[in-house]
Amino acid sequence: MFNAIGRVCCLALLPMAGLAEAGQGAELARAQGIAYPAVIAHRGASYDAPESTAPAYLLARELGADYLELDLQRSSDGILVAVHDDNLLRTSDVAERFPERQSSPVSAFTLAELKSLDVGSWFNKAYPERARASFKGLQIQTLDEVMDIAAANPQRQPGLYIETKVPGLFPGIEADLGKGLQARGWLDQPGRVVLQSFDRNSLALLHQQMPQVPKILLLWIGKGSIEPAAQQTFAESGESDKAAFYARQQPKDKAEFERWLDYAKAAGAIGTGPSAALAEGGAQSYADLVQPWMNQLSHDKGLLVHVYTVDEAVDFRKVMAAGVDGIFTNRSGQLLRYFARPSAHSEAQILRAHGY
Repeated sequence: MFNAIGRVCCLALLPMAGLAEAGQGAELARAQGIAYPAVIAHRGASYDAPESTAPAYLLARELGADYLELDLQRSSDGILVAVHDDNLLRTSDVAERFPERQSSPVSAFTLAELKSLDVGSWFNKAYPERARASFKGLQIQTLDEVMDIAAANPQRQPGLYIETKVPGLFPGIEADLGKGLQARGWLDQPGRVVLQSFDRNSLALLHQQMPQVPKILLLWIGKGSIEPAAQQTFAESGESDKAAFYARQQPKDKAEFERWLDYAKAAGAIGTGPSAALAEGGAQSYADLVQPWMNQLSHDKGLLVHVYTVDEAVDFRKVMAAGVDGIFTNRSGQLLRYFARPSAHSEAQILRAHGY
């Protein structure tokens, strides 16, 4: 049984400033079978294990995350795989394995070629303090394999939170996803799957394929999304601090923000996934699209708010006080402890117990 349905955090645990919004958000979440507040494991427990790999998803499951989040792309032979970037350079040894194709998109590779890549060693090099010899040689996961991981522990069965990534490169991926989920019985329980996209057209196509499944329109300030008050892009600004630049960005006006909430509803969404400005900046810090008035307006329109991507307690407090209903995080364990839902075992203990 999907164990996130009906899970509602005691409102007494939430900051007082967020209580009014919490009542609305909790009701909206309950109606969709979505956990409140939702702990969404961004590419798995990707702080402690290489993103979108088996140990990252297994760890998030065992910690108690409500959802395993993944970005969906498609191999050249039609298999749905969990990969975030448009190409494979950052998170694999593609430059060594296929030097002449190192900048090619995921769609240029067969599943066998994708499976031949090492998508764990880069993590050991980037984060030596979290490196594990067992991460070397990890493989890209297919959608089916992520479903297998999610369902493998009868006591802890998170849902899936799936993004159609660069969907314009994969015509028909929405239909492929619907067929894949249906074939495995993943559409039988309300709220077990949540679908997300930055692309309004893809969201509408997902709604056509799976009208009963909750959907989230991801929000961003910039070209092709919410129009900013300042028309200059980061590249055009000549600035070096990306986080500081984005933290200053605001929607052109309230009407522009509201327009995107209406776009979400028109595409069949039951909520939005806005960005956050983080206290310490960093690569995940963007425009603050979870200001209290924004969240209140979303709730008034019947929309949930799931914010991305937040890893620290200072930011957990800020976004929850502002009235969000769920958090995308790389550090599921941290967020679960913040919500007084700790695992009995640490991240390191869980990884060791499962052979990592």
